[in-house]
Amino acid sequence: MKKISDIMQGKKFSRDYRCSHEFQAYGNRLAEELGDKKHRTLYIKLAKTEDRSLLEEARISVTSSKKAKTKGRLFMWKVGQLKKEREEKKKSKSDETIKKN
Repeated sequence: MKKISDIMQGKKFSRDYRCSHEFQAYGNRLAEELGDKKHRTLYIKLAKTEDRSLLEEARISVTSSKKAKTKGRLFMWKVGQLKKEREEKKKSKSDETIKKN
């Protein structure tokens, strides 16, 4: 049985110097999964500013889609749709609390 340190020394790990923050790595991974490396910076910006659960929900929806020709476009549409749904839920909850008072 080998020691872990021996195994680690045998492997050559390269660090991606473009990713100094977690959201950058997430944006890059998202661009690769969607096959849209051209718009990599857009996905990094979304990973930095948007709610991660919203992005994950859209990613899962798009990656499970079999008929999607352009997954990047479908992803952006799904993000917009999910944002609208969440805003409507917040608005309806605030309207209900106003009616109760």
